[in-house]
Amino acid sequence: MGFCYKSIGKILSRVLAMLGAAMFLPVMTALAYGEYVCVRAFMVVSIPCILTGLILAWIIPYSAHNMRLRDGFFLVTLTWLLLASISALPIVISGSMPNWIDAFFEMCSGFSTTGATVSDNVEALPHAVLLWRSFSHWIGGMGILVFAIAWMPALGISGQEIAEAETPGPVLSKISPKMSQTARDLYLIYIAFTLIETVLLLIGGMSPFDALTHSFATVGTGGFGNYNDSIAHFGSTYIDIIITVFMLLSGVNFNLFFLVLRKRFGDAVRDDEFKAYAMIFSVATLIIAFYGTAAGTFDDFFEGLHHGAFQVASILTTTGFATCDFGLWPPLCLMVLFILFFIGGCSSSTAGGPKVVRILIMMRMIARSAALKLHPNAYITIKYNDRKFSTDTVQGICAFIFLYMVTLSCLTMIVSLDNYDIVTSLSAAASCLGNIGPGLGAAGPAYSFNIFSDGVKFMLSLAMIAGRLELFTLLMMFSRRFWLPDE
Repeated sequence: MGFCYKSIGKILSRVLAMLGAAMFLPVMTALAYGEYVCVRAFMVVSIPCILTGLILAWIIPYSAHNMRLRDGFFLVTLTWLLLASISALPIVISGSMPNWIDAFFEMCSGFSTTGATVSDNVEALPHAVLLWRSFSHWIGGMGILVFAIAWMPALGISGQEIAEAETPGPVLSKISPKMSQTARDLYLIYIAFTLIETVLLLIGGMSPFDALTHSFATVGTGGFGNYNDSIAHFGSTYIDIIITVFMLLSGVNFNLFFLVLRKRFGDAVRDDEFKAYAMIFSVATLIIAFYGTAAGTFDDFFEGLHHGAFQVASILTTTGFATCDFGLWPPLCLMVLFILFFIGGCSSSTAGGPKVVRILIMMRMIARSAALKLHPNAYITIKYNDRKFSTDTVQGICAFIFLYMVTLSCLTMIVSLDNYDIVTSLSAAASCLGNIGPGLGAAGPAYSFNIFSDGVKFMLSLAMIAGRLELFTLLMMFSRRFWLPDE
């Protein structure tokens, strides 16, 4: 048996229609700001998307076959690449980024919630394009297919296979009996966070446009801003604190918020991954604050705590905002941030990176190996939240970490073909693969990824999608066995 093409086509038709409908937001923005070139550019793409989606939904017959995991992997990969490709068209047509590779990079960065940009002057971009970039973070943060899952019962299609292929993290837990209800519950929390942050940023003096776009980018842990100096443009401690809080909240496993809503606060704070996440943030912030103050980078400890907490939250949650050019910080502070490149947020959050739970399990595996050296006959299990981790899950985590490092090594070599220094090449590769945003060196927060050649930018674009889909989902497409029919 091959792929369930009817079910895949049925879902793709809905996704195309939703993408076309989503473009009406930048259309309305363009109308409000008198950017009529952008109105035409987005409408030229939006209307065909909607019509194509509706026509395909009408002509593709209902399929009684449930989708399998392989169908989910294929659908997710196809959808994300298609979304980035189509979404880049209005940016090219409007003339904001005439080079399609640049626009494709920008939208891969948007949907994957990376936040790396090829624009040397973000402030010169039209408001409609700025909003579309940030809104792509919001769409990609929770996953457009997770949104589609909420409506799949009407199609007779199970969403678990798709969610497992798209949701960041080694395990996706159902928080409601049905996957569609789980998707709707997740989006309600997601929308609530967005609205609350928008209101708080408005109170802090942001314009409605800036408040909305920065909320999209924060809750989606993306990091696209409207100004060349990112969050530093506002010069507000209040705004910095609000964004720091919401970056940290968005990097938490969203399942824990349901425990809080059900008054199981103790269970939420006792979660092993959450405790590790909080500890990593606290330790990294204190190191930067203390050492940066001692080195004279900050005027006093509280300034160090302010910028340290913001930047640690930004890198740990893979958001990518900046309140200053941290590339000028002392080497120890930069090393702390660089280590965070390889951690990321919690599983089942909008953050990227390898995820805290994987790092935690790897550390417990190391401790177990050391203990067995001393006590070869001991029976020592690896536990997570007082439950024994299955051997298959542990092996899967080891395989992912190994694949992540191999992919990073290969990607760094590809980036190095542009003849930049090792810090720039390695950090650019790690930033895109981990969906972080700014790198170090010539790819730091004060610069853009426009320094790289089109070929390298295209490979980094694919790396951003691969990182967002947890590597295996995209890389499986290159496996011969994946395309062979079931026996």
